[in-house]
Amino acid sequence: MEPALTPDDDQWQERALCAQTDPEAFFPEKGGSTREAKRICLGCEVRDACLEYALANDERFGIWGGLSERERRRLKRGII
Repeated sequence: MEPALTPDDDQWQERALCAQTDPEAFFPEKGGSTREAKRICLGCEVRDACLEYALANDERFGIWGGLSERERRRLKRGII
């Protein structure tokens, strides 16, 4: 059984699929596609920890936990 992950625990980052992928997919140019990054996130075992980290640290750029910055803002406001 895997140990529980917390947003403050950086070990989840070592297990993230994005750590083995081109970072440009997760930080596309404005108007660029986020499809590939979101597809990778769907299969990632640490997706929830990643999203919690992004929300707790107010990450303003990139795909974190399968969500874009705009989607994370909406999530925080309770829209999605």
